[in-house]
Amino acid sequence: MELLSATLARVKPSPTIAVTTKAAELKAAGRDIIGLGAGEPDFDTPQNVKDAAKAAIDAGKTKYTAVDGIPELKQAICEKFKRDNGLNYAPSQISVGTGGKQILYNALMATMNPGEEVLIPAPYWVSYPDMVLLEDDFKLTPEALEAAITPKTKWFIFNSPSNPTGAGYSHAELKGLTDVLMRHPHVWVMSDDMYEHLAYDGFEFCTPAQVEPRLYDRTLTVNGVSKAYAMTGWRIGYAGGPEKLIGAMRKIQSQSTSNPCSISQWAAVEALNGTQDYIAPNNEMFVRRRNLVVSMLNEIDGMTCPTPEGAFYVYPSIAGLIGKTSAAGTKITNDEVFATALLEETGVAVVFGAAFGLSPNFRVSYATSDAALKEACTRIQTFCAGLT
Repeated sequence: MELLSATLARVKPSPTIAVTTKAAELKAAGRDIIGLGAGEPDFDTPQNVKDAAKAAIDAGKTKYTAVDGIPELKQAICEKFKRDNGLNYAPSQISVGTGGKQILYNALMATMNPGEEVLIPAPYWVSYPDMVLLEDDFKLTPEALEAAITPKTKWFIFNSPSNPTGAGYSHAELKGLTDVLMRHPHVWVMSDDMYEHLAYDGFEFCTPAQVEPRLYDRTLTVNGVSKAYAMTGWRIGYAGGPEKLIGAMRKIQSQSTSNPCSISQWAAVEALNGTQDYIAPNNEMFVRRRNLVVSMLNEIDGMTCPTPEGAFYVYPSIAGLIGKTSAAGTKITNDEVFATALLEETGVAVVFGAAFGLSPNFRVSYATSDAALKEACTRIQTFCAGLT
């Protein structure tokens, strides 16, 4: 009898975590490493949020809570959805989990049956399990979505602005997709809006149930506090959706982790209800960093780096570098080899594109200092200049 489940054989470790771990190991061994793999803002959690957490500790709010969120946080989430997205949810339609990843997992666990399908546009976040056809500018077209839907399709997972590309869908582009979804009433929509507030150059964020209200009853709108509020380690994600679905997700969570950290929940209440004034200046820094990285990478012969509308990633293509050989003798046969050679030869850690379902590309997270980004891009330029 085997110890490990056969199911585990279908699951791969997260490539982003693997890259971050490898970079940390090399750094601990004395190497000069610049990590551009993790999707984590380098800003500190805002002071008002930290103060709220300290107050919660002092007030003894350290006990078990309701499985999927305290009433105060659910109410804050309802108000956020109404304020920012024009979506009306009752607290009974809200689920709070240990990060957005648990919310997505709970929803899929609560709804999927053998033989059913999930449509996920590629390139996709590495924790999404599959991919569908993709058109230009890293955006799914209505035609490609229509062609991908089958009678077995249960979910369409949507992410804008996107991880890994930063591409954002305009209202008109999203309306084209929701028009398709309206013709297929058996397909549910899972909208991952984690990068909602990280939008640049006048890009206006919108979410599927907001663009097409008739999708409200079959849409799970997912969000969290990790990115905009620099609260990655606090592990709070949330979603609004139909009460029946939320109840099923609650049942899954009750038998896995139970409630998210009580202190983190109180901190999230303050994040959502408190001042939002730091988001705009943080975004200005992200825009400056994005422009720096895009400019320096586009100076490299054989590399093309589009300018994204949001998030804090760029996703350059290395199509013009495939087949060349590095100064240390590594032949660049694909983007994984490129990323490995880049780390070993220059100390710059990035995530290879195959992890996200679209090659030959790699992802750079520019959620780090200007100085580190400039040095990293200089090393990438030098590495590519040495390819023959």
